[in-house]
Amino acid sequence: MTETHMIPAPPRRLMPAGLICAALRPILDRVVRRIARHHPDMFARIAPYQRADFVIVPAELPFALHLRPDPKAPLLRAVPRNRLPHHDARIEGRFHLLLELVDGESDGDAAFFARDLVISGNTEAVVSLRNALDDVDGSIAQETADLFGPPGRAILAVLRRRSKRQ
Repeated sequence: MTETHMIPAPPRRLMPAGLICAALRPILDRVVRRIARHHPDMFARIAPYQRADFVIVPAELPFALHLRPDPKAPLLRAVPRNRLPHHDARIEGRFHLLLELVDGESDGDAAFFARDLVISGNTEAVVSLRNALDDVDGSIAQETADLFGPPGRAILAVLRRRSKRQ
């Protein structure tokens, strides 16, 4: 037997989605509270849909994000893909595309018409969310990375480089 046959195949899932979601809970809570505090205009812009539930599904990840942009009780949490909560709108695409959309680097309309972005449910709510994100000065992704200091900025830089290669 050669040496390569002795190395076991990597496990399909290094960590169950439920554990990933639990680990992300305090991070996402911190992120959404900071965004709500620093960008009240964004929440005002999405006023008709502040209590709408959005599910954002990165196609390659075992979890989705549940967002409710209520400025009094903002919610951003990771949920296992096989247990999505009730939602008003669903946004699905590759992780890197979703990051570029939040970062203001991609055109959501072009991605939608190219079928790289799938939207279902209340499309008016999704357009309102997109417009609110577009009106933010700077980058929500960069602000989030800055929240976690040098490690956060390094991770975002790696994600952006990978995004450019795809």
